[in-house]
Amino acid sequence: MINPKMLLLFVLILGYSCGFSQDAEAEITYYLHCGKLIDSKSKNVKEEQTIVVKGKLIKEVLSGYKSAENESIKVIDLKEKTVMPGLMDMHVHIEHQSSKKRYEEGFRLNEADVALKATGYCRKTLMAGFTTVRDLGGTGVNVSLGNAVAKGHIVGPRIYTAEKSIATTGGHADPTNGLRKDLKGDPGPAEGVINSPEEARKAVRQRYKNGADCIKITATGGVLSVAKDGSGPQFSQEEVNAIVQAANEYGFTTAAHAHGAEGMKRAVLAGITSIEHGTKMNEEVMDLMIQKGTYYVPTIAAGKFVAEKAAIPGFYPDVVVPKALEIGPMIQNTFGKAYKRGVKIAFGTDSGVSPHGDNAKEFKFMHEAGMPVIEAIISATRTPAEMLKIDDKLGTIEAGKLADIIAVDGDPLEDVEVMMEVGFVMRDGVVYK
Repeated sequence: MINPKMLLLFVLILGYSCGFSQDAEAEITYYLHCGKLIDSKSKNVKEEQTIVVKGKLIKEVLSGYKSAENESIKVIDLKEKTVMPGLMDMHVHIEHQSSKKRYEEGFRLNEADVALKATGYCRKTLMAGFTTVRDLGGTGVNVSLGNAVAKGHIVGPRIYTAEKSIATTGGHADPTNGLRKDLKGDPGPAEGVINSPEEARKAVRQRYKNGADCIKITATGGVLSVAKDGSGPQFSQEEVNAIVQAANEYGFTTAAHAHGAEGMKRAVLAGITSIEHGTKMNEEVMDLMIQKGTYYVPTIAAGKFVAEKAAIPGFYPDVVVPKALEIGPMIQNTFGKAYKRGVKIAFGTDSGVSPHGDNAKEFKFMHEAGMPVIEAIISATRTPAEMLKIDDKLGTIEAGKLADIIAVDGDPLEDVEVMMEVGFVMRDGVVYK
């Protein structure tokens, strides 16, 4: 029989040893020998470069392959790879992943179950080369996951989270949609459900209290909610205005899930930072976004995924199927139009709807719709950092920035699919792959 005290001692020793190894690695100086380098400062690709990393930071970027002066310096040979900044996915749901049991699990899984499953999703995401993500809505476990990654307790990407999305009663992200009458209750601002400008402000402040990093609203109906409407507006202009104003006062950036044009328009007029999905975006909204500097996060991968799974009987509830079949196939075409018109694009997949770890498929879909691969890479590096207002720390490879660096086999500008073959991952100066 195992002695509980000895087991506890073993766990503590293991935890401390993991922590010590991370701390020790963080002080190592690395010379990364890069065959090709996309630094995301420009569209140019440099060859035969050395990135000097010390601790968490990039110290300098040098032409040629610099030799190690002493044994304390570790040289990593990436001469056959293309090196670039750590990728950023601006729309994930790190707590969950789609399956036939997804709706049932809401009744069966405790928060601890959700958290433990999510550690696997975090690892998959990081190993796919995504060192930073923006989590746009969950149960609140997402805040704990972000803290756990930051403290080194679990392996995963840096997480900026909206905690719980803000919705209207019966709207997309009302957590009681589809429940039987005695379970529905009347969720309010604490649960992320509002019905007035005053409640809107309270919901934002509650997200701040709960540890959110940004604010997300569901400006229109959605595909996967157990409700009929998939694209109609769900907030009044006054409510959206109140949310964005309160968010700005608390230093939050903001995101609006939106499929229909009217809901998008209200969000953009209110000053929202980004529009998510944007399925039925029209030229009026595109031009308004260009005028206001609003970002577009397309999530083509999720659209394709839900359309595919909707054809499988029983994968989604019946009320979801027609929405998935209508909206899913439209996103890629909308993205192509928005890109050509000049809307600012930030990379996002809605992973959690589509599988975690497959995030890089979005590059292929963006390229198919007309975006050059180099611009798609910039949309997943420099642009998200600018959108989150963290471009002083992340998004490009240059001296003084955090050492989030990845490498792929081959040349993605010649074959976009190599973006799905990440062979090297460093986050905060620590090598994970």
